[in-house]
Amino acid sequence: FGTEPMAIRTPAGFRSKVHMWLDLSGVANAAPNHHREVAVNIETFMQGYKAAWEARDPAMFAALFLPDGRYHNTPFQVQSGAEQLREYWKRVQLQEDVHVAFEVMASTPTSGIAHWRTTYQVASEELFQIWAKSAGTGLPARKPGDPLPRMVLDGVLEASFSGSLCAEARIWWHSMPETVGASSR
Repeated sequence: FGTEPMAIRTPAGFRSKVHMWLDLSGVANAAPNHHREVAVNIETFMQGYKAAWEARDPAMFAALFLPDGRYHNTPFQVQSGAEQLREYWKRVQLQEDVHVAFEVMASTPTSGIAHWRTTYQVASEELFQIWAKSAGTGLPARKPGDPLPRMVLDGVLEASFSGSLCAEARIWWHSMPETVGASSR
């Protein structure tokens, strides 16, 4: 899937890209408004999380959650509901060349834990400032005109599920600029 359009016309009507991805992954059937209840697990959720991040798509991210789903991007901040989830995820649109990898560490029928690692190129000074504030580490030394860094994020995600969607996800993570010549992909 590319970054545009957000919905695609099908013989059955318009379908969002995330719903088409869910259809292809077996999470939901192709009939519009007639989704079967297929329990999502941590593997399927992380595939959607990876797809939403790499596509830099706020609607795709929010569609992984229940309408009142909660995402704790730090232990002290939470986004609740589709609007807050989409708004929060807009920051990934300031990232380029995003690569997400993950490994499931534990899985039950209603919850799971995964380790994830993401690399991306910072695409704006605004994102760099957001990162510095949220990481709590301050800005690395940069001179005016220095290129923006490629970032490495390493974290753990814990999620609980209800039916075919995520009820709540919590992440714990750390980030740093990728060192020159390092390959973290």
